[in-house]
Amino acid sequence: MIAPRFVLTPGARNVACGLVAVGVAAAAFGLAADPQRTWPDLLINGFYLVAVALGGVVFIALRYLSGASWSAVIRRVPEAMMAALPVGALLMLTLYFGRAWLYPASIAAASDDPALASKAFYLRAPFFFARMVGFVVIWTAFARLMRRASIRQDADPSPVYHDRLTRYSAAFVVVFAISFSLASFDWLMSLVPGWTSTMFAVYTFAGVFVQGIAVVTLTVILLLERGYLAGVVNENHLHDLGKLLFAFSTFWAYIWVCQYLLIWYGNIPEEITYYVSRTGDRWIVLFLANLIVNWVIPFLVLMPRASKRNPAVLKWIAVVVLAGRWLDVYLAVMPQMRPTPALGALDVLIVAGYAGAFFLVAARALASAPLVAMNDPCFVESLSHRQ
Repeated sequence: MIAPRFVLTPGARNVACGLVAVGVAAAAFGLAADPQRTWPDLLINGFYLVAVALGGVVFIALRYLSGASWSAVIRRVPEAMMAALPVGALLMLTLYFGRAWLYPASIAAASDDPALASKAFYLRAPFFFARMVGFVVIWTAFARLMRRASIRQDADPSPVYHDRLTRYSAAFVVVFAISFSLASFDWLMSLVPGWTSTMFAVYTFAGVFVQGIAVVTLTVILLLERGYLAGVVNENHLHDLGKLLFAFSTFWAYIWVCQYLLIWYGNIPEEITYYVSRTGDRWIVLFLANLIVNWVIPFLVLMPRASKRNPAVLKWIAVVVLAGRWLDVYLAVMPQMRPTPALGALDVLIVAGYAGAFFLVAARALASAPLVAMNDPCFVESLSHRQ
């Protein structure tokens, strides 16, 4: 079987470049005119972009560790996603210049607050951003190692590269569990320096994995619609993607409810701060919409077997989930930055710029290798996948 090649059309490239240009201009204007409003936007979208890329790495790692042979034919999609990790990393590192607006505890004077005295060294800018550099470098290194082994496997049918990818995956999940927990504490939870939750890292990871599954699902369906994966991906592959989306959106909701109920029931002043601001009159609608968009809609729509095998249904549910994931990150950041929710043209243009950047990087990675990975020992089994 000759592996198809994805081709990025000039029109699509030009549109994406235009979105990036508009996003850069909007961010520059916002930083000059209203940095207090713009830096949170850059944090939300930077974290979202890194989460999409990490979702690709996690998808591949779990595929190898679980022996999920059915996904061998779609492996290049999460590989393309993780190619955006260096770009997301650089965009996150620019937050150093907005630390005064985002992370006031990173300023030395913040240690004068008795509640933050014990955290002063950990939260100060040098150590804070040194950790950020360390996290993104480690993740990017694993992504590069996995991609290189995958490309070399196309030319070498020996099992050495499959074994190497399995070892990389095992090492990655251990390192990722520790580093991403710390990163989620640093980048999101420290926005409310006095607040802590032992479930926050699991909650954030659940969102990252659901987000990754949604991007994989949406990309596979769009490729199918354009004839790239015809005869390779069938409704059984879509069914498995639908089951993953159904299961892990429910897992995310389970962690969401557990974290909220434990804090609500405990009613400890230093713990309820986070939810008091998010369940007030101004934010309660978005707070409830978060659960509806991220779980209620996917749960009800994907419950029937037929829905999980229907490309049109899956495509739009993936879009809904991705919108919900952005809303979830928005609610993790904005209530600490603004008294009321607000979404203007500037916010939308910055989102468009990040989306265009991701599309350009991921599409280039998708076009740089055969769309179906060759010489994977699970390829034949995946190609004939049936349920």
